Amino acid sequence: MNRSFLKKLLEDLYAKKIKPADAMETLKIFPYEDIGFAKIDHHRDLRKGFPEVIYCEGKTAEQVAMIAKKIISAGGDLLATRADKAILKLIKKLNPKAEFNEMARTIVIKRSGKRKKGVGAILIASAGTSDIPVAEEAAITAETLGSSVDRMYDVGVAGIHRIIDNKEHLLKARVIVAVAGMDGVLPSVIGGLVDKPVIAVPTSIGYGTNFKGVSALLTMLNSCASGIATVNIDNGFGAGYLAHKINILGNYSGG
Repeated sequence: MNRSFLKKLLEDLYAKKIKPADAMETLKIFPYEDIGFAKIDHHRDLRKGFPEVIYCEGKTAEQVAMIAKKIISAGGDLLATRADKAILKLIKKLNPKAEFNEMARTIVIKRSGKRKKGVGAILIASAGTSDIPVAEEAAITAETLGSSVDRMYDVGVAGIHRIIDNKEHLLKARVIVAVAGMDGVLPSVIGGLVDKPVIAVPTSIGYGTNFKGVSALLTMLNSCASGIATVNIDNGFGAGYLAHKINILGNYSGG
């Protein structure tokens, strides 16, 4: 239930192209649709600019497919995170053009047909190759929402010259997402080099005393560099979503 869909419905009603009863039938799922195991928030596109995103872990493939069907039927784009091939198989039956990023574990369906050019500039940086799945979840999320995304992977502090060699990527970004496990230092290093907001994402990558990402999380929360905000462990989606919201503020202000 996006703005263009609702605008056309109201225009058709005003022009008497449809009857009030037909409009009521269309709006009966507004603001949410109760399908028993889930209540799908069709109003979210109007409030936030993008439909409800499906977090697939903990749901059966059939449940995800049913939620996806309702979102697609309401006219929205689709983003599903933490998806697998079993879920993809069912969603492909709903729309054969569904795009699966196996590394990011995301499924995307763009209803608009023609893809719009991404706005602004978000940089997604990963400390190591093992951090790329979380980084890709952030990248796919931001791209799906409508941002332009640049990637800079495997630039961790074990070889700090790799960051310096790619400094031009840091300087042209409006907002930077820094993804790191192990010691979790990458966001602090980047935060000390740029005047842009940095979103730190700790990952669960690391040996025993990494405590499945807790040590990286604490490092990022205790960063001495300014302008850094930290999301939860392995939360690429949350970082990508926040980065997009910060990125598009530049469009409102003429940046």
